[in-house]
Amino acid sequence: MDFGIKGKKALVCASSKGLGYGCAAALAGEGVDLVINARSSGPLEEAAETLRAAHGVNVVAVAADITTDTGRAQVLDATGGTVDILVTNAGGPPPGMWTDWDRDDFIAAIDANMLTPVALMQALVPGMMERGWGRVVNITSQSVKAPIAVLGLSNTARTGLTGFVAGTSRQVAGAGVTINNLLPGIHATDRAVALDGGVVAAKGITIEEARAERAATIPAGRYGQPEEFGAACAFLCSSHAGFIIGQNILLDGGGVNATF
Repeated sequence: MDFGIKGKKALVCASSKGLGYGCAAALAGEGVDLVINARSSGPLEEAAETLRAAHGVNVVAVAADITTDTGRAQVLDATGGTVDILVTNAGGPPPGMWTDWDRDDFIAAIDANMLTPVALMQALVPGMMERGWGRVVNITSQSVKAPIAVLGLSNTARTGLTGFVAGTSRQVAGAGVTINNLLPGIHATDRAVALDGGVVAAKGITIEEARAERAATIPAGRYGQPEEFGAACAFLCSSHAGFIIGQNILLDGGGVNATF
């Protein structure tokens, strides 16, 4: 299927590796030029070169912290203020329990995982509306459908973003702009490695045992792959997805046990 987005330009945040890279690679495979972003320049430049070589698209790499005002300004400047596709993404806040966190912890989580994507949408969606076409995909978490106790900071911040998208997506759809959320479950990324490491420390088991234990909780029996996540993102950004508005789409291997 031709996704109909060859020659479009996308900003993909936190995309030197993991789910962000999976999305960038899938879009590049459809002929989309990219602005990619991450905090560390080394892995980011390596990712950019890989994408250029594999897909022949233009890739601009901006090493900056997208969760800060300064970092966002750098990234937005690199886009020229004009993109057709926005994929927001940022590392999740640390795990813990509700008694562990104070106000500063919640503010940091909300800044990174709610207010940063909101600020990027406010900066870029008006231009999409003027041009009559745009796609926004926010990478959130399965925790907005089924809260995860040890990820309470993520539950809180990402659910706030979900509420913002629910209202905003309906206001911009008539201008040809779609906004949707992709909700990953456990994928084979550095985030999974970090969470598995916590299980290793807590239970005194090996990393292989920790992974097997978590994989057994997923009906699919395995962790997801960044490539399949990226493919779903690319479809939501395609010309065929213009009637998908304000949705929260789980990619969790069946992990959330719910009818709706």
